Amino acid sequence: MSTLMEIQDAVAELREEEKQALAVWLASQTPPEMGAEDERKLLRTLDEAVRDVEVGKGVPMNEVRKRVASWAAK
Repeated sequence: MSTLMEIQDAVAELREEEKQALAVWLASQTPPEMGAEDERKLLRTLDEAVRDVEVGKGVPMNEVRKRVASWAAK
């Protein structure tokens, strides 16, 4: 029997909350899908958005919430 099969058998015996904790832990072991350049681009975009909001550009948060609620209702 392989180690993987032994692990699978052991996981089958876990309680539901233990399986959930294991799933969270396993997900934390996966390297991020976003590369360094993508992260830099995202951070630049977020910085620009913050500057826009600071100078009064953009949509107020209460309006965003209304829009999202209307989209979710569709």
